[in-house]
Amino acid sequence: MRLQDLLGIDSVFIRSAKIHFAYPAPDGSNPINEFLSGSFEEWQSYQSKRNFERKHIISLISIGKDEWLFAGIYERLDCIWLEEHKCYKYKTNLEAIGDDLIGRAVVMHRKTGRQPYMNGESCCDGLEVLEIRRNRYSIAPFPGFESTRIEFEFLRTIVRNQDPSWKSALSSVKGVYLITDKSNGRLYVGSAYGEENLWQRWSAYAVDGHGGNVELRKVIEGNGPKYALNFVFSILEIRKNTADPKEIIERESYWKDVLLTREYGYNRN
Repeated sequence: MRLQDLLGIDSVFIRSAKIHFAYPAPDGSNPINEFLSGSFEEWQSYQSKRNFERKHIISLISIGKDEWLFAGIYERLDCIWLEEHKCYKYKTNLEAIGDDLIGRAVVMHRKTGRQPYMNGESCCDGLEVLEIRRNRYSIAPFPGFESTRIEFEFLRTIVRNQDPSWKSALSSVKGVYLITDKSNGRLYVGSAYGEENLWQRWSAYAVDGHGGNVELRKVIEGNGPKYALNFVFSILEIRKNTADPKEIIERESYWKDVLLTREYGYNRN
């Protein structure tokens, strides 16, 4: 079945629509995280060019090779130039068409280039429905402490959503964590032993990227907020919630020695 048949839209509607194939940007930002945070429409509204000059926008988000998640149909209402941001800002409205399929319908489309904006009549006929998920696409549940490795943008997503699976797990233990800078391989070792333990500490990073760390703040301030998209968070070891903070600090120091993060990473002491 084609997406247009599932949505019940005709050729006249298709010719008035732009298809937006939203996929991760070069700077590391990922539209699926915006979708999970409930901010996809806002994210989509900022464009470097006048990409949405038709009445309707059919939005699809990349979730795997040739697989795209239906993210809704939006009516284009207005477009203004934002001089301070050097980009266009579209005013849109989510339409009722297919709203029950948002986050559930998955279509197949093999893109031959990097063009994320296509006229409806040029590609709609080839958008085949792969599946209709029983439940709306959602944040992956906490995988376990030994399997935790998350990108900065995903961290922001779980914190924005106060995801219960992640919050419950990360709040339950003290521990030592690692931040890896993908751009240069440098490491930062930190510890968490506050009231909400790892969740509290990682939530601070989600706000500004550096969480108050001196060296990380220098990097962020020197390169801009988007530099934090280079950061990957993982857990080195955990301790019970009743563990003495001194023990956690000692283990933090141990890992700094093992990984040489004072000499070659972002740790200062």
